[in-house]
Amino acid sequence: MRNFFLLFAVMIPMVFSAQYLLPNEETIFSFDTKNGKKMTLVKDKKNSYIQYRFGSKDRVEMEFPATRTKESWKQFTYSSYHRGGGKQNAGMDLNYLTFTNNNYQYQLFRTYSAEDESFSTGITVTDSKRKATDITGVYKTIKGCLCNLEDTEVKKEDFGS
Repeated sequence: MRNFFLLFAVMIPMVFSAQYLLPNEETIFSFDTKNGKKMTLVKDKKNSYIQYRFGSKDRVEMEFPATRTKESWKQFTYSSYHRGGGKQNAGMDLNYLTFTNNNYQYQLFRTYSAEDESFSTGITVTDSKRKATDITGVYKTIKGCLCNLEDTEVKKEDFGS
């Protein structure tokens, strides 16, 4: 009986924790935010769809797009820029993924600047009046890389265009 109770106590968090990764999916990019939320960008292992998920540890609060279809790839735009040469050349690595949902533009980012050796990640949410809100990510919690979008069906955009 005691073993059953222990097993039950361990299983409760698994049942009530949010489903950020389904068995048929793999993580492209994810991180925790400074305010305790979680962002995950996933794709089906057979490249049937891509989906953004955001929320608390216990509940996915937003999924985009709502349906998991092949068309989902066309709803995201990836852009990147890389300049080597270290500090003396102001080296940098910039990666962005944008999408629009309900008149809000979401931009996921991961950046590095050699000048001050700074790393950052997060989400910038811009409303229809161009007011931006930054959601700061915790860099050390990053899993995956937006750069993995290079060889996918997501739309690509030249940086600065």
